[in-house]
Amino acid sequence: MKILVIGSGGREHALVWKLKQSKSSPKIYCAPGNGGIAQDAHIVSIKPDDVKGLCEFALKEKIDLTLVGPELSLAHGIVDKFMQKGLNIFGPTKELALLESSKAHAKEAMQRFAIPTAGFEIFETADKALDFINRPRLFPAPYPIVIKADGLAAGKGVVICVNRRQAQCAIEDMMVRKIFGKAGEKIIIEECLEGEEASVLVASDGMNVVGLASSQDHKRVFDADKGPNTGGMGAYSPAPVVTAAMHERIMAEIITPLIDGLAKENKFYKGILYAGVMVTKEGPKVLEFNVRFGDPETQAILPRLKTDLVDLCFASIEDSIDELRLEWKEKSSVCVVVASGGYPGEYKSGFEISGIDNCIREGSPDTYIFHAGTKTSPVTSHQSPVKYITDGGRVLNVVSLGDTIRQAIDNVYKAVGKIKFEGMHYRKDIGHRALERHLENTYKGARAD
Repeated sequence: MKILVIGSGGREHALVWKLKQSKSSPKIYCAPGNGGIAQDAHIVSIKPDDVKGLCEFALKEKIDLTLVGPELSLAHGIVDKFMQKGLNIFGPTKELALLESSKAHAKEAMQRFAIPTAGFEIFETADKALDFINRPRLFPAPYPIVIKADGLAAGKGVVICVNRRQAQCAIEDMMVRKIFGKAGEKIIIEECLEGEEASVLVASDGMNVVGLASSQDHKRVFDADKGPNTGGMGAYSPAPVVTAAMHERIMAEIITPLIDGLAKENKFYKGILYAGVMVTKEGPKVLEFNVRFGDPETQAILPRLKTDLVDLCFASIEDSIDELRLEWKEKSSVCVVVASGGYPGEYKSGFEISGIDNCIREGSPDTYIFHAGTKTSPVTSHQSPVKYITDGGRVLNVVSLGDTIRQAIDNVYKAVGKIKFEGMHYRKDIGHRALERHLENTYKGARAD
């Protein structure tokens, strides 16, 4: 079997790593890949938005299955193109990818299918948006409010504003100064939900779904959720906030209404659906939908998955999700993103990374490194070890499993401590909410005794 993975980040490295374990013994290609992926797959120098080039490659090499990592490929209609050519591809069509590529489209779908979400207004001009925030009352609470660029902005087009001045700056940045380009031509202003966030991923065949393990992302760049949003600084799985009862509510109130509602409109959603959920006092409410594997949630989830990923993909493609039962390791998983200093702002690349081999060799048995922003430096001979160089904002994803969340946290930070490069930055509190919840439950149990 030949498999093509599209993308170049830590998510894609995790997908390649999991696919290598398939009983189908696949030959794996990755376009365009990165330094770490190059050690596990055949690298193809085609960009994710070059749909024509990717399709031609898949036809030429007789690719049996394609997995799409980045949302950009889906937004460019890669699934439609591959399907037209009779190629198996795991993911939603361009029309359904609008659930992520247009936040306004997603909000309107939530409204149409009565899916709980924050109150919102959509604006196509800066003047109307500025007039709205100058009104005496916006939502149930005037501030904070959330302002979002409508289009794709690499996870950074969301600003939480605590007063009118910040809201005005955010609107002008997006719609006047156009710091997110076309993504900010339309914006959404919505109420700021209070609660705890969680990521819920499911695989769908258009009619049925199967849930993946829950997880929780850490978006802010600094500890204690300080600083600007990033593409994600770490994640852990499972997320204790998603109890069995809460998972049932999320499926019944969010996932099923969306999949069923789309199907009634003759739109059959296939692939991974990611619901970013805020667990509020009133219940779960949708923050956003993504139409692909999350990053870095995937890096935390896949090491816990025992089921063959190839089986999951074909169950979606062949309309047999209802026959699939996923199996999971009864362990906790923590992923820490190691980033370049300055990320998500300006940063420098080209620094040699040391300690990767020691991290794996001396770490716990269930420790893995998924490369994101890396490339390899030329080696002097075949005997020379591969040297990795930083080549992006998010550089590495270090993942460890443990019998408990505490053990997983200890394992992963022991491993991260062995990695070094100039300007290296990472959060030191990934998984803190799960740990706090565990300690809280332990305290309550002790009091009950």
